[in-house]
Amino acid sequence: GEPARFHPSGAARPQILQHTCFTLLSTMRRILRLRTLSIIPIAIISLLAVGTTGAAAAAPEVPVNLGSANNFTVLSKSGVTDVFKTSIDGNVGTSPITGAAIGLTCGEVNGIIYTVDAAGPLPCSVTDPTRLTAAVGDMEAAYNDAAGRTLPDALNLGAGEIGGLTLAPGLYKWGTDVSISKDLTLTGGPTDVWIFQIAGTLTEASAKNVTLAGGAQAKNVFWQSAGAVTIGTTAHFEGTILTKTMIAMKTKASITGRLLAQTAVTLQMNTVTPPAL
Repeated sequence: GEPARFHPSGAARPQILQHTCFTLLSTMRRILRLRTLSIIPIAIISLLAVGTTGAAAAAPEVPVNLGSANNFTVLSKSGVTDVFKTSIDGNVGTSPITGAAIGLTCGEVNGIIYTVDAAGPLPCSVTDPTRLTAAVGDMEAAYNDAAGRTLPDALNLGAGEIGGLTLAPGLYKWGTDVSISKDLTLTGGPTDVWIFQIAGTLTEASAKNVTLAGGAQAKNVFWQSAGAVTIGTTAHFEGTILTKTMIAMKTKASITGRLLAQTAVTLQMNTVTPPAL
């Protein structure tokens, strides 16, 4: 369908101004990358400065460093529950909780299931607490990296509702919950980066899709959420989820990305595919 259109009247005007400023800001950042700032009229520079956070002078975002957590498709600290049959490409791990908290079967994981003890799924689980401790530490460091980025390109965009939008690369920050109630498109090149900082929860509605366009890569999309993340029934998501709490994948939801949770991950007949490297 068509991208969301806004009409310049009443309470919508502040949102339109924010959207317009962000669009101009994104254009400016691309121009900066091409080193053609000297040909930009001063009037445009002044316009960009109005109502922005000063991010026009910032360099483009770089990917969040996942460290050894990058070796996992699903990683949690307090277990993984599952409704059969889920399909996961890549490694799964949980620590410091016992391997008995992993509810997956060996046939659901095209990779290695790492556990801190011998109580994991048999016969495929591998006991490696050292590897898991390092990965969990790197997951927490990655969360802090994403949460600590400054100079956002957009603040509280859409009052937390971003369904129906097409978003350029950049840093987005919300002090609220974020909802995706319609399809969302991320458009950019293969090296562009999106980082979403969310102070509350993140919820994607059932049967909706996050789609990448223009060569954008799931490995360069990062969702940092202080609250729980829920991907609705049959919905599709893109990018790495870094949450301080839990990730819930509802029935037959899918993701191209990683599920990195500091509490639990719950799965229900899902398809989980890591990003292409």
